[in-house]
Amino acid sequence: MIKLITGKRGSGKTKVLVDNIKEALANTKGNVVCIEKSMQLTYDIPSSVRLVDVDGYKIDSYDKFYGFITGIIAGNYDITDIFVDGILKIGGRNYDELGALLAAVDAIANDINVEFTVSEDKDALPESVTKYLK
Repeated sequence: MIKLITGKRGSGKTKVLVDNIKEALANTKGNVVCIEKSMQLTYDIPSSVRLVDVDGYKIDSYDKFYGFITGIIAGNYDITDIFVDGILKIGGRNYDELGALLAAVDAIANDINVEFTVSEDKDALPESVTKYLK
């Protein structure tokens, strides 16, 4: 299942994400993964969360990110939750491409919850993206 947290920069998206990570960790029997750009959450999330910095893997497009996330899912059968902070920093501001990424990840996520922060007001996003708002 895909879930989005939207809002302009400084609106508290990352704090909500961190709270959701902690809640997922408290309730899971598997593993929780957090993917981010620039390793800014190191001290905000528990050390038992698998923290991954995309900068170390040269991820700079939605296509590359899709390959990256499918590799994480394929290599770790015990993942229950994946959190992605700052998806627009990773793939850019092409919202149609973002919608295509979300649909592709949704198709393979199966029983994994995947949550993204999107630094944009929901009114500026196309339906292909906003349909994942919960």
